[in-house]
Amino acid sequence: MSRVAIATCLGVDVDPDSPLLLFELEVLGLKGELCVWDDPRVEWDHYDLVVIRSTWDYPSRRAEFLAWARGIAHLHNPYGVIEYSSDKHYLTDLLAHGLRIIPSHFCDVGKKPRFFDHDFVVKPSVGAGSMDAARYTKDEHELARTHVARLHAQGRDVLVQPYVESVDSIGERALIFIDGEFSHAMTKGPMLNVNELDRHNLFRREQTSLAEAEPEAVAYATSVLGAKGFSHLLYARIDLVLVDNEWAVMEVELVEPSLFLTYYELAAERLAQAIVRRLH
Repeated sequence: MSRVAIATCLGVDVDPDSPLLLFELEVLGLKGELCVWDDPRVEWDHYDLVVIRSTWDYPSRRAEFLAWARGIAHLHNPYGVIEYSSDKHYLTDLLAHGLRIIPSHFCDVGKKPRFFDHDFVVKPSVGAGSMDAARYTKDEHELARTHVARLHAQGRDVLVQPYVESVDSIGERALIFIDGEFSHAMTKGPMLNVNELDRHNLFRREQTSLAEAEPEAVAYATSVLGAKGFSHLLYARIDLVLVDNEWAVMEVELVEPSLFLTYYELAAERLAQAIVRRLH
């Protein structure tokens, strides 16, 4: 029986998607096991495939995480994609490819930040979810500078973006792809309108719902994957927002995005089938 390691992070019931995926793998005759990515006891070479799913503690240790991923022979998504998508500097690359993104100012360690003259967001260029991100008004530049200084002191580069007002009305649109095919879409409501301590799992879940995907959003997300040669990946999630009535990239999630398998009944089965195809 083929063995598949589902890479996660330390914790109890970290990802609600995991039990569904493990069940579907078993239905297809595979042995799926949850394995903590930085657990030195795991013998990764004993698995036929390693699938990254919920390694959500890596942002503060990206170099260590990349060193681990580089050493996995049969990894999905593959190492090159993990390295690219784990740092939001990729947005500059997408822009160079002619793709619409949210206007983005990068402020690397040692540089001075540039802020917008309207509501804006400060976040680390390597981060997960809305952790260490905050929204500021045009009158809160000093608070924002303090935020940037704190992240720089931790050795973390910073991204400054305008706050997209459409997030408050229609939310972000997360487009999930499995094996290159569009699977389902989610609406993610505003996360930055409450304090970070209040962005607990229940709050995040209440801000998320299954969405009827707009054809234009699906088409644009598909074009983003195609432009970078990512159409073949085991999984992908493209987060879009409306800017001036056009869809723009918020994030390209190719490392460990939540795929919201519990929201769409066919998704876990499709992902398990895609894993089987990669084994063969």
